[in-house]
Amino acid sequence: MSTAPRSLLANAEPWWKGAVIYQIYPRSFADANGDGVGDLPGITQRLDHVASLGVDAIWLSPFFTSPMRDSGYDVADFCGVDPVFGTIADFDALVAKAHRLGLKVLIDQVYSHSSDRHPWFVESRSSRDNAKADWYVWADPKPDGSPPSNWQSVFGGPAWQWDARRTQYYLHNFLVEQPDLNLHHPQVQEAMLGAARFWLERGVDGFRFDALNFAMHDPLLRDNPPLPPTNRARRRSFDFQDKIHNQSHPDIPVFIERLAAEMRSYGATFSMAEVGGDHWAQEMALYTQGAARLDSAYGFNFLYAEALTPALVVDALSVWPDAPDHGWPSWAFENHDAPRAVSRWTAPAHARAFARMKMLLLLSLRGNAILYQGEELGLGQVEIPFDRLVDPEAIANWPITLSRDGVRTPMPWQGDAKDRGFGSIDPWLPHGADHGALAVDQQEADGDSLLHWTRRLIALRRAEPALRSGSSRVVSADKAVLVLERAHPGGATLRCAFNLSDRAVAFAVDGAVLVATGDYSGGILGGYSAVVMRGRA
Repeated sequence: MSTAPRSLLANAEPWWKGAVIYQIYPRSFADANGDGVGDLPGITQRLDHVASLGVDAIWLSPFFTSPMRDSGYDVADFCGVDPVFGTIADFDALVAKAHRLGLKVLIDQVYSHSSDRHPWFVESRSSRDNAKADWYVWADPKPDGSPPSNWQSVFGGPAWQWDARRTQYYLHNFLVEQPDLNLHHPQVQEAMLGAARFWLERGVDGFRFDALNFAMHDPLLRDNPPLPPTNRARRRSFDFQDKIHNQSHPDIPVFIERLAAEMRSYGATFSMAEVGGDHWAQEMALYTQGAARLDSAYGFNFLYAEALTPALVVDALSVWPDAPDHGWPSWAFENHDAPRAVSRWTAPAHARAFARMKMLLLLSLRGNAILYQGEELGLGQVEIPFDRLVDPEAIANWPITLSRDGVRTPMPWQGDAKDRGFGSIDPWLPHGADHGALAVDQQEADGDSLLHWTRRLIALRRAEPALRSGSSRVVSADKAVLVLERAHPGGATLRCAFNLSDRAVAFAVDGAVLVATGDYSGGILGGYSAVVMRGRA
């Protein structure tokens, strides 16, 4: 497969509209120096594989300087590369090769919090009157010494930590080692914009903003109200509250406009927010509203869903109407925090058929498609024994909380190699026992593999304007079958039908078949089968 730079669609739309984005988790992609941890040079060495898929961009999860209490999302230097991943020169080399291959480069930005090892926090906690005293969220205790509010952290327990240096509490919406930045402070805003400029000047093509709706808090520190009872299990103290005061502050969109303006001054950049929580739909619409804010957002519609159903897809699509001033969606079925979809949504006996149908569905949705590394191979979730766990949430709540480590295992490149081609015999997490058979080299040799199927679908999406950036309409949706219509003024109208169940159902193909997987003959659509039909131009 050629990895020469590719020409993008010849239209007036921005490069990112309808893009396929490949997420790379640096610790687990490829290890160039044999220390057990993936690194930037390893990614650079393996970029040809990513380019061969036909994707438009890569998104790198954090590689910044960090004590790694939360796998790099506890940043100790927003403009530094952690030595475990390499050097800034290694990053520059990665960007240069990606651009030669026609790949855009997106990286994470974490504006909600830093590491407690960050020099800013070290100074801030040293006294109440230093230059960075107000760069983090500090508050006096209540008269009885208890925390200033009832806010709870994502990882469980109070979101406030007592610090004897200042005899105050500091806010941490995540780990204790991740103190919240005070993004209300003008100097903090300027510092974060400065970090964005640093990477943009190194050639980065855009950002994914981590936990952006946590970036500002209620300065009055009002208690959160309880959430009404639901049928959902509540495993964390965080799950009992309506988080209206420790996140989702109305000034966040104001900062977003400053941020977006800064990015656009550098040219054709792309901005995408991660938005979770109980009010995700409203916040994604707010953060992407109009031309002055972010380009896109993605939430957790699919990432933690227990089943893939037509109703789930219809509900997700309904949040993103094709309307003026409304943002553009991005979709992910898997990522570094969520379990592998083939393990969540189907039985092992159906994994191959399901993975093919799922890939066609993802690449047929209106919006950007985000592929997580190994998704093109159909990798399943790996069971990590307790003594090998790294994920702090999983360790703290074992065995209740599903480990995020199970989706972060090393990428299998060579099925018969002891190190699976990762670069080290004893990597930081163990390989999946069945991942060798799904390795890249094994699937390269099989013309009917999911890897080849993925390439074919991405090429089709690039060739068909209706699939890449056209309008979307739900034609029908019952308990098993979802039918979508995709249309674009510059191309044909396509009808896309998906059987999301494992049983055959009655279905009549009423157009020229463009691509299909499974059984669609004789008036039926087989279990986990799908077909895309060409309609009238």
